[in-house]
Amino acid sequence: MKALLCKNFGKPDTLVLEELAPLKAEAGKVVITIKACSANFPDTLIIQNLYQFKPELPFSPGGEVSGIVKEVGEGVKHVKPGDKVFAMTGWGGMAEEVLVDARRVFPMLPAMDFVTAASVMYNYGTSYHALKDRAELKAGETLLVLGAAGGVGLAAVELGKLMGAKVIAAASTDEKLAICKEKGTDFTINYSSEDLREKIKSYTEGKGVDVIYDAVGDKYAEPALRSIAWKGRYLVVGFAAGEIPKIPLNLALLKGCAIMGVFWGQFAEKESAKNFQNIQELAGYFMKGKLRPHIHKLYPLEQAADAIADLMNRKVVGKAVVVMSDDVKMPTYEAPQEVVKVQEEKPAEIQKEGNTIIFKNIAELKDFKGKELGTSSWQTLSQEMVNDFAKATFDDQWIHVNEEMAKQFSPFGTTIAHGFLSLALSPKFMYELFKVESAKMGLNYGTNRVRFISPVPTGSRVRMKATLKEVEDLQPAGVKLTIEAVFELDGSSKPACVAELLSVIYE
Repeated sequence: MKALLCKNFGKPDTLVLEELAPLKAEAGKVVITIKACSANFPDTLIIQNLYQFKPELPFSPGGEVSGIVKEVGEGVKHVKPGDKVFAMTGWGGMAEEVLVDARRVFPMLPAMDFVTAASVMYNYGTSYHALKDRAELKAGETLLVLGAAGGVGLAAVELGKLMGAKVIAAASTDEKLAICKEKGTDFTINYSSEDLREKIKSYTEGKGVDVIYDAVGDKYAEPALRSIAWKGRYLVVGFAAGEIPKIPLNLALLKGCAIMGVFWGQFAEKESAKNFQNIQELAGYFMKGKLRPHIHKLYPLEQAADAIADLMNRKVVGKAVVVMSDDVKMPTYEAPQEVVKVQEEKPAEIQKEGNTIIFKNIAELKDFKGKELGTSSWQTLSQEMVNDFAKATFDDQWIHVNEEMAKQFSPFGTTIAHGFLSLALSPKFMYELFKVESAKMGLNYGTNRVRFISPVPTGSRVRMKATLKEVEDLQPAGVKLTIEAVFELDGSSKPACVAELLSVIYE
């Protein structure tokens, strides 16, 4: 396979294209046949040994890819060969294949193309975390985006508008600002030819901006900070303009403002549950057509170094994407359609197919809040299932997997199933109990609380009785479900466990 290699630290012109041996899967890892890899600002740093992560030489740059699973290693269950996926690789993406930790690999959304799939996570993940989690941007506030025509900058413009803010886009050319206008920005500033502070003062009527999203740093940082409103939030995202600015800290005192760092990679690792929720919400926006990356240009692998050079020289508006074959084309996006919701005079009668409740849409599901979803069929927990679960979770204690020892020493005369095995059957049981016909995506992602009550001897039967406890709105066009679940144990008056299950559904 071909790969663009950094063999000595330096500028993009030092990168070389070479032929390497095909990759092999390892335990817990996935080999992806890459279709597209986007170029991001960290790529310009990592090849110069200036980034916080420092891979050993030689390596390929490129940390955001999409493609097709070629091979999976031992223990990988959520993807299989042939699946279309995207992944955050850190590096290694500007090649025809990459070996990546399975935890960083995700199935592509329905109808998403490879170029888009390789262009969304880094930019939108960073910007959504910045605006939602760090700045807590509110509808009606004013957001200034510095470097608004870059990948993360355009994402911030789009997300700021979706979150109800007034957006001021600042960039270095009128051509770049024209793209920002297409993304819906309210005001523009060409900071190469216009006075940044004077334009901000004019647009905000002297009040200043509530949130500053700074992806460029350098000489633009201080005048922007001097233009922040009282109790404003200054987001430090990156330094694409070159120099890391030295900020007079008395400005933070005088403005009563907060200067906040934004490191999405660390956030995703340290606060994975919050990051997962953000990903769900972003997926909903994409499925509704409310977010669309602007693709600057497609580069063949032979010109991948040019993509990094163009990014370094600030020629890229949006995303530069390296593609590995001629069949990967520039995506075309349809304009999002407005959904008109009609208020029904009374809820429609709920339909059933066998034991499964059929909801036509989320509105019907909301009307069902507080009611029983029903009881699933019985599921036998065989020794084979217990063994597979033990292997997947690395919990192979003899009480679970050694039938001979269990006959001698277990009080049940047999092995017992893992407590979490019963709980892991909840998606299967929920699919039996209800279906939302309008749903485009659903995820079963966790629990609020779990209490294990009775051991489950291997060979026992369990089933789930469920009640729809809560239905909370998620933007856009989604809901979070809280389901009270009782896992009944055949022949026992006590359940195996009880839990509050969390699921999300998007139309």
